[in-house]
Amino acid sequence: MSAIPPPPNGSYPPPGGFPPGNGGYGGFGAMQPNYGTPPNNYLVWAILTTILCCLPFGIVSIIKAAEVNSKWAGGDITGAYASSAAAKKWAIVSAGVSAGVIAIYFLFGVTMGVNSSF
Repeated sequence: MSAIPPPPNGSYPPPGGFPPGNGGYGGFGAMQPNYGTPPNNYLVWAILTTILCCLPFGIVSIIKAAEVNSKWAGGDITGAYASSAAAKKWAIVSAGVSAGVIAIYFLFGVTMGVNSSF
């Protein structure tokens, strides 16, 4: 009779079992370190500037805003703060470009209205 090989590394509990609250095999329900509250992801700003302002820059803002929570959950604290700052920056750029285009359009309309002859 041959001996049964041991299970692969990490697929069985360590001697003495898992610590309380560890959630079993270190997977689902495993304890995560507490880093405090995550940074603001500016997702609402990103969505509003995409819908109401400049679409391309707003999409970049949405992508960066979506990265914040996933990086935070993965433990990449620096990356989460960087994505938060980038999401805010692109939302502001989107709003600024939209305001600039509206101002130019308004000035063009006023100029054409003043120069038109009836």
